[in-house]
Amino acid sequence: MNDVRSRYRALIGHRLFWPAAVLVLMLAANTIYRPGFLAIEVKDGHLYGTPIDILRLSAPLILVALGMTLVISTGGIDLSVGSLCAISGAVACVYISGQPDQNSLATVLTALALAFGVALALGAWNGVLVAVIGIQPIIATLILMVAGRGLAQLITEGQIVTVNSGPYRAIGLGHLLTLPLAIFIALAAALLVAVITRRTALGMIIESVGGNAEASRLAGIRSGRIIFLVYVISAGCAAVAGFMMTANVSSADGNAAGLWVELDAILAVVIGGTALAGGRFFLSGTILGALIIQTLTTSVYAMNISPQTALLFKAVVVIAVCLVQAPAFRAKFTRRRNTPPRPTAPQRQKEQVPA
Repeated sequence: MNDVRSRYRALIGHRLFWPAAVLVLMLAANTIYRPGFLAIEVKDGHLYGTPIDILRLSAPLILVALGMTLVISTGGIDLSVGSLCAISGAVACVYISGQPDQNSLATVLTALALAFGVALALGAWNGVLVAVIGIQPIIATLILMVAGRGLAQLITEGQIVTVNSGPYRAIGLGHLLTLPLAIFIALAAALLVAVITRRTALGMIIESVGGNAEASRLAGIRSGRIIFLVYVISAGCAAVAGFMMTANVSSADGNAAGLWVELDAILAVVIGGTALAGGRFFLSGTILGALIIQTLTTSVYAMNISPQTALLFKAVVVIAVCLVQAPAFRAKFTRRRNTPPRPTAPQRQKEQVPA
């Protein structure tokens, strides 16, 4: 009995238990509301269905959240990822639209390389502002968040740039082994980041810088370089997410692409268990958090919740998830539930009377 009880406590105490429980609960609620919610069917050799759509639409958010995880683990924040998505998509689409053969693989690869390089340069700009000049991360990235939208509009000349490129469209809508290609791209990025941070000393160094940058510097770690690096990685992840977003609609809109994705990414990181103060980070938790955010968004649309109340509903659910998985909140709730009732006045007087 004690062994079962200890296993139960270990299970509910795991950092991924409550987010996973919330995800399962949302899927169950959607299935009750719409019995065919989890149905998957095969068409033309490809899998289709709401669960597949959730995975496909989660891919850009997973990419952005992976980079955000590393930035937050150093004690920083990157508010510019949405603008970087818009810039990378704008550069790629503008280049492709200006070529005589938009279906050329060489043209698409050149556009991706050019847009990816621009995003890395802007990520390096963020890194210099934070790590070298010493500007607070929220201010440094807010500059690019605002200016980046203007830059994306400048690149597209204020127009929605459309492309008719099969290879570029495949980034967002293509399939591989019956599943959307975007899922494999996000999975590959997650595995790459996991290998770099968990199979080398880089992850431990990032966590040490986030835990105490001064102590890390005294220990011989060049914290400035690490902080610079995570902003560049975050920009690279945002660039690939921008390719997916624009490929989904075969167009680049400098004003709408990646709008507010930085907020969803921050929520995914927090839901996954990474503290905003920096230190330990959990990539698996971030991926689960991104799936929760996208499932919640899909649920809002599936349940025909009005757009006026959709954001409020989303905020309430996210707050509930964060509270449920907070150890301090659960401990306080458990303590209140297990506290015996205080004796009444007659009972206290009776206890004071000697036998």
